[in-house]
Amino acid sequence: MLEDLNESQREAVLSVVGKIRVTAGAGTGKTKTLTSRYAYLVNGVGIVPSHVLCLTFTNKAAREMSQRIARLMGEGDTSDFVSTIHGFCVKVLRRDVYRLGFPRTFPILDQEDAKALATEVMDELKLSRRDINVRKFLDAIGLQKGMEDVRYVKTYMDSGARVGAANDKFTLYLQKQLKHFALDYDDLIYFALHLFDTYPEVREYWQNELQFVMVDEAQDCNSADWRIINHITAKYGNLFVVGDPDQAIYEWRGAEPELFIQFLPSKDVILNENYRSTKAILRVANAVIKNNVNRIPKDLYTNLEAGEAVVHFHGRSELEEMGWVSRRLKQLAEQGMRYSDMVILYRASYMSRSLEQALVNERIPYEVWGGVRFFERKEIKDALSYLRLIAGDDDLAFQRIANVPPRGVGKVYLERLRTAATRDGLSLYETLKRRIDDKEFKRESVRAFIDVIEKCRAEVGRCSIVSLLDMGLTRSGLKEQIRSDGDEDRLENLQALVDSIQYYEETKGEDGVTLADYLQDVALYTNADYRREGDAVRLMTIHQAKGLEFRCVFVIGLTEGLFPSYRTIRERGQAGAEEERRLMYVAATRAREQLYLTESEGYSSSLRQEKFPSRFLLEAGRENFTTEGRMDERLWAEARGAVGAEWPAEDMPVPFASGMGERVWHPIFGVGTVLTVEESGEWRGAFNGGEFSLRRSALRGEMEEGEAR
Repeated sequence: MLEDLNESQREAVLSVVGKIRVTAGAGTGKTKTLTSRYAYLVNGVGIVPSHVLCLTFTNKAAREMSQRIARLMGEGDTSDFVSTIHGFCVKVLRRDVYRLGFPRTFPILDQEDAKALATEVMDELKLSRRDINVRKFLDAIGLQKGMEDVRYVKTYMDSGARVGAANDKFTLYLQKQLKHFALDYDDLIYFALHLFDTYPEVREYWQNELQFVMVDEAQDCNSADWRIINHITAKYGNLFVVGDPDQAIYEWRGAEPELFIQFLPSKDVILNENYRSTKAILRVANAVIKNNVNRIPKDLYTNLEAGEAVVHFHGRSELEEMGWVSRRLKQLAEQGMRYSDMVILYRASYMSRSLEQALVNERIPYEVWGGVRFFERKEIKDALSYLRLIAGDDDLAFQRIANVPPRGVGKVYLERLRTAATRDGLSLYETLKRRIDDKEFKRESVRAFIDVIEKCRAEVGRCSIVSLLDMGLTRSGLKEQIRSDGDEDRLENLQALVDSIQYYEETKGEDGVTLADYLQDVALYTNADYRREGDAVRLMTIHQAKGLEFRCVFVIGLTEGLFPSYRTIRERGQAGAEEERRLMYVAATRAREQLYLTESEGYSSSLRQEKFPSRFLLEAGRENFTTEGRMDERLWAEARGAVGAEWPAEDMPVPFASGMGERVWHPIFGVGTVLTVEESGEWRGAFNGGEFSLRRSALRGEMEEGEAR
């Protein structure tokens, strides 16, 4: 378990007791270190696996870690306590949520379920879709929950007493959730926190159970996540956190990387030997990220060869830029590189339009990453809703499939059924079963639907989940409807679902798995990692590329204002600029062998101005890459001026004042400290990239005390 570890990795693995922080740069063997430490705790130190919790932030990472640990240890099932933080909170809630009046089998709302509830609320409040769409409505609900923190849990539980009196969207949405005893992803964290805060016995159970806790991607934790972690580690204090603030690219959705930076460990370990990228690529990545202030200083290095030079291409137009990219892709393919070894990254998805046109013109196969995800496709949602209704009285699942395939259950029919269900105090499905002979509900097609569900329910526990699904889809007529539509893709998707369930059942061991187990797991599953097979160039946003690596990476659209995003800098100032810089760092470090950076001149309609090269090209250092394309030297000079001009007025530092010791900001070198000031106006300052002598006019003073940097 300690073989093939470098000195820093070994130091991290052998650090057993206390609070340990491992700052792991891109490509430095973070997962290998985590899995080796898990194996060392169990096989080397003798810790019982059930006393070790390993938290990750994606299902893909949890699966990969479980598989690696199993291979490394060679025995036992180690998957129970390797999970996402949301998955862990589900375990907490399944055990003790009854204390809050919820059933242990509470449903977990996915995005489609939440949209359905939001639509109901918006209709009842007569909210115009012109004013707010469903996505923005749900964003507002999530923001409100975050602002109220655990306090809203009490609001949630009390909302049922105010049915009919609620006129605000938040309370009404909570009422809809409470009616189904349903929790969404935000609720999982806050309800678990509420249990820990309110019930000492719940907190103590998990503190006693979990003697060692490891957290992956800790830079993406927010304050609520850290409170969960602090609760469960309060007794033993054995906390091992791994992260990299330089790869913190999710602040916009609540991550707080400063909490990782401010963490006070008993031991600090830095992993900075990169096993992925060439020296040439790392020179560019290091040069860019050094301009950030809020980080843990480190330089990535590698013992790999220098590799091919990083290439910058400047186009005289966007069309020329994308044409060059597509031709270079074809050239690389002709030289023997597979298209699937190449990826094109961009700051935002809208930037792919002209690129796709160029790829089509060159007949280059490509796949736009992040289309409709597998578990969000209609036929998959319908199939899983059948399983959910078979498992229990799930109103949301019922409403989704009551008329799939069509059986005469329209909007009016459902509204009457909701009224009857409210009056009877029963679920929609139970109400329908009891009232199927009532004149307003009597339909033979609906009776046949009930018959299918009841026959499937009778088989629960007696046959496999795959058999239940096949029975439901076949007898309901859904499979035949899709087949008659001639939609082979949807049939193939259903077959893929069947294959995945079969694999799930086979890998769960001899004890078998229940339908409830599967539905719980699939509710937490995200398919962001889903990828189709085939030799095609991948197109994706940089956010989607996090955690991936490719032989060859193209980063397009490196124009000031587009990347970095002017909107982000305008809205968040220096913090936004630093997150944009981290995005650039992540993009560059996806490359193993070749890195191409492209941009173009011309007028930008979105920026409403002429385009200039991104500040990141300036920060990377022109000596660290070669430039192709016809570029007027004047553009570099204009680019430097554009950086200062693009800084939003409300976030602009105050003018340079007195002198030594003052913190200052330079458009190229970032934040620094004045060392000396001469009467001539020349000054010398220290920056992350070194010490420089510059004219006074080249900088701005630090922001006034109290302002956020």
